[in-house]
Amino acid sequence: YYDAVPYAHLSDFFYVWLRRALPSDWSPLFAAEAVPKEAEIVVDRPHYLSKSNKDIAFYERELTKAFKEARRVVAPGGIGTIVFASKTTASWEAILKAVIDAGWIITGSWPIDTEREGRMAAIGQARLASSVHIVCRPRENSASLVGTDDIGDWRDVLQELPRRIHEWMPRLAQEGVVGADAIFSCLGPALEIFSRYSRVEKPNGDQVMLKEYLEHVWAAVSKEAISMIFAGADTTGFEGDARLTAMWLWTLSPGLSNGESANEDETGDSDEKPGQAGKLTGFALEYDAARKIAQGLGAHLELLANLVEVKGDTARLLPVAERTKALFGKEGTESSATKRKQSAQLSLPGLLEELEQEDSGWSLQNAAKPGSTTLDRLHQAMILFAAGRGEGLRRFLVDDGVGKDQKFWSLAQSLCALYPSGTDERRWSEGVLARKKGLGL
Repeated sequence: YYDAVPYAHLSDFFYVWLRRALPSDWSPLFAAEAVPKEAEIVVDRPHYLSKSNKDIAFYERELTKAFKEARRVVAPGGIGTIVFASKTTASWEAILKAVIDAGWIITGSWPIDTEREGRMAAIGQARLASSVHIVCRPRENSASLVGTDDIGDWRDVLQELPRRIHEWMPRLAQEGVVGADAIFSCLGPALEIFSRYSRVEKPNGDQVMLKEYLEHVWAAVSKEAISMIFAGADTTGFEGDARLTAMWLWTLSPGLSNGESANEDETGDSDEKPGQAGKLTGFALEYDAARKIAQGLGAHLELLANLVEVKGDTARLLPVAERTKALFGKEGTESSATKRKQSAQLSLPGLLEELEQEDSGWSLQNAAKPGSTTLDRLHQAMILFAAGRGEGLRRFLVDDGVGKDQKFWSLAQSLCALYPSGTDERRWSEGVLARKKGLGL
């Protein structure tokens, strides 16, 4: 469970009652005053229940021992299945490293819905609804021993990876597996390529670590997902911010259904740290996951300050309303988080009036200066629609020629399908799309 729940400590509550209730024949199991805790394989957080210093190194070391023992007792042609649920990349890297180091080949990974949506831990939070079942087989040689002399070529592994992802993701889509579940479901096929070898080496003889390989896996998954999201469209025509936004929303899509709004705390999961709960507007991902997605798409979070806000371990895709000053004012990329939040507190009509009074460079008469990217222009149109600036929207789309670009409408159509039902972004993008025919575009 990585650092999710201190189960051994919580078990003390039940332990004292079981010791009283069970027959005396069970007394040897209850000789100690409390549940033994030293051997529990977790990453301990500092809390009042424990003063241990079990770190990631302890977690990986003990997990590897456990998986080695499992590999020792399984039949040569047997199968091992590990059930795991987490949305943090660190916990995934830790458990996958332990599995591979223990002599297993990871051959599959499937998300299976195991969690009740109305459970106490999920109320008001965006929690994983699935546990990923990692399927493994022993990596053995002809003597039924762990293979230690199978060396993989890094170039061959990288060449096979995108082909495997391209074969796997359409199958997942047909099964209804999308978003984060699809990403984790791709780990099995991707890691089979890597874990079939005792080690993978570059041409110069350097060993490739799992962490480096997983960066390439995320990139391959992101590129394949983008080609599916923008099916039939030329994705090379979209800038990095549009591709990142689409992939970001697609990643979050499984956890949003039945009109649930994304403008709530999206950071809660099985690894949520105490005190992190709280309302965040926008669409939030773990920072490292967001970084890997952006990197795989050729985008850089640090260059997208007006689209993504990073705070601690959380990266937040900003709501469109919070981008108003950056898109219509003179601030540009210098717009701070504080000013964005202050802007969001005003109604959009009021905010646009304020910007007009500040002589920010646009007015109802000259519509708006089109943004530098397709995504910026789409968000500008959505804001004009939301603010009731019908004439300004018409001038922006027709007179300024924004609506004559087919990429604009392709992006609007794709993001409209990705924005969760019930959100402002979904309503506003639908409103912009509805104006297309009426304006003769």
